[in-house]
Amino acid sequence: MTRQKTIDLGHGPVGRLLFSLALPTITSQIVNMLYNLVDRVYIGHMQPVDSVGKLALTGVGVCLPIIMVISAFAALLALGGAPRASIQEGRGDSRGAEQIMGNCFTLLVAASLVLTVAFLFFARPLLLTFGASENTIGYAMEYMQIYALGTLFVEVTLGMNGFITAQGFTTVGMQTVLIGAVLNTILDPLFIFGLHMGVRGAALATILSQAVSAAWVLRFLSGKQTKWRLRRESLRPRAKVVAPCLALGLAPFIMQSTESLIAACFNASLLRYGGDIAVGAMTVLTSIMQFAMMPLHGLTQGAQPIISYNYGARSAQRVRDAFSCLLRVCVVYSLGLWVLVQLFPRVFALIFNSNAELVDYAAWALRVYMGATGIFGIQIACQQTFIALGNAKASLFLAVLRKIILLIPLIYILPHFFASKAFAVFLAEPVADFLAVCTTAILFARQFKKSMAELEAPPAEA
Repeated sequence: MTRQKTIDLGHGPVGRLLFSLALPTITSQIVNMLYNLVDRVYIGHMQPVDSVGKLALTGVGVCLPIIMVISAFAALLALGGAPRASIQEGRGDSRGAEQIMGNCFTLLVAASLVLTVAFLFFARPLLLTFGASENTIGYAMEYMQIYALGTLFVEVTLGMNGFITAQGFTTVGMQTVLIGAVLNTILDPLFIFGLHMGVRGAALATILSQAVSAAWVLRFLSGKQTKWRLRRESLRPRAKVVAPCLALGLAPFIMQSTESLIAACFNASLLRYGGDIAVGAMTVLTSIMQFAMMPLHGLTQGAQPIISYNYGARSAQRVRDAFSCLLRVCVVYSLGLWVLVQLFPRVFALIFNSNAELVDYAAWALRVYMGATGIFGIQIACQQTFIALGNAKASLFLAVLRKIILLIPLIYILPHFFASKAFAVFLAEPVADFLAVCTTAILFARQFKKSMAELEAPPAEA
């Protein structure tokens, strides 16, 4: 492992610093998505495409909600603990940052064991709830029973890699996911087609790749190059350390875990109004959305160490500069993405399946589903900045607002007002996005101004 240059988060041009951190993080986010996207691409092209590939893709697609629950627990502790650790580092308390990281690692391991047992025993009823049919449940079970065994590797890779990037070692964080994704890309065709393992081969390739990535993460965090080291004395959970992390991580946890609930709502409604092809199209749409949103998530994760560190160091102007730069880039990206989706929807759909009927269906649905993507950069920049500032209440409210208060009810309400019921279900996403962005922008304008005023106020005398 090569020596990594320490990045000074408190000095230098903020824009240049943001991009130096964001580029490896964006790469990490995109590459990380390859774990599941590569599986779906290969599975979607299993022969014969018109029958096996389409059903297998749909079967693996309904596993996505369970996979999102697994990654949600990683987000709970990574996005709840890493900003807290960065703030402590900004205050000059490196030992405090290590204590946070060690406590989060222990909770990640505990969560992994519980989730593994739960998904092994209750996979079938969960998959049926999330939209599997009698035609696709076999493929879904084959994938999930193997994937669940690698839960520990997934949690350690995703959860602890956040503490690497929070220190400014974004290149190491990129290498973490790059190693696993490249290995997954190599093993997928070998297991699926070469060894004739089909869907089970895709799952096995994924968990083996995640295991290698997890080993890489632990090696770095226990070595000499890291600022925060995993130490035995930091592993014992303490309520005063863990509680603030869980409170802050609750918002990203809800954002990711409710993907399962939302997927269940979408799939159940689409199965009712459009059948298996509508559920298959939803798999394509969510795959495209997740992949397309990765640069936005990478940008916010690149900005998080800068914002959190300087917030802890009480450098209000650098916090303002970092957010301003982040917001501009996020908006430009989301607008560009919206234009491409509206102009070339079939190109995006063809990445995941070559079945003509499914591609045609997914193409028109994609234009509807991503109709408000152009302004979504505002939402993610503001919401993730709340997390970077340690504002647990605001970030939690926004997570609940978009997913639970708005989107889920709209999935069931809108079909009553449109002749095309499936169209109405897809329309729920952009309507919820528009309302959430408006609310987020108003709330952030007020809260951010208040936070900066408090930061610039003279410290109270003891």
